[in-house]
Amino acid sequence: MAKVTREEYEERILLAQMYIWRHLDEPLCLDEIAKAVSFSPFHFHRLFAAMVGESIGEYIRRLRLERGALELRYGPRTLPFVAQDAGYETQEAFTKAFRRHFGVPPGAYRRGAGSSRDPLPGSRHRSDTGGGNIMNEVTVKNLPPITAAFIRHVGPYADCGAAWEKLCGYPGVQKTFGPDTIFFGICYDDPDVTEADKLRCDVCISVPEDYVPEEGVSVQRIAGGDYGVYVHTGPYSGLHEAYRRLYGEWIPECGREVQYAPSLEVYLDDCSKTPPEKLRTEIRVPLK
Repeated sequence: MAKVTREEYEERILLAQMYIWRHLDEPLCLDEIAKAVSFSPFHFHRLFAAMVGESIGEYIRRLRLERGALELRYGPRTLPFVAQDAGYETQEAFTKAFRRHFGVPPGAYRRGAGSSRDPLPGSRHRSDTGGGNIMNEVTVKNLPPITAAFIRHVGPYADCGAAWEKLCGYPGVQKTFGPDTIFFGICYDDPDVTEADKLRCDVCISVPEDYVPEEGVSVQRIAGGDYGVYVHTGPYSGLHEAYRRLYGEWIPECGREVQYAPSLEVYLDDCSKTPPEKLRTEIRVPLK
């Protein structure tokens, strides 16, 4: 009788989440997702809900609503198009669902109203870090693809230290370390939009293309292409405000459209040896 470990189940659930993310613009049904990760649809539905804390339908609806919130905040498209992309046939249905999830109607949210998800009331569009003109601090670079070994962390971004320790502790991963190794995070969610306990981050280490992962480690390919690149200097707690400046100041004026793909945080310094105020983090925002 074949035995399946918890780690193998977690790996397949992660693959399902990544499949959903990559096909969020398409009609998604349980059978297709289950088939993509080699699960029986009946068992998969229950297993997904138990391990993720949301049913597949709830998970998909939330991701689409949160994507709609980001589009309303930073994008130029009109409300009917945002509603359609979120999977709602009418603007009225989208408005009802958006209000139920965020506590405010989408029109008010676009005009700057805070939502029930905001960590600090009235802070959503604040960008008073006192930094210089961010238009002069961001460069557009064409970057090569990256093959990465990674572990998924779900929860507050500040709590991902255990995931880093686990990933760096695998012997096979350690063998790939070298002067060109890149340590980075893939941040899928905006803390102003997504609840802290649902924030998704992949802690990643670049590896050779022929790297064979150990049990408990996954591999993904990060697409190359154009990125808006900004180097934040200071403690990691200031990264969220750096994102606000990027999306609130640079992106509307840069003349480029942002891909609906996660940003990358490349950690240029060893946080165990570098004072927090001197830590450099390269934020990469994918561009179309």
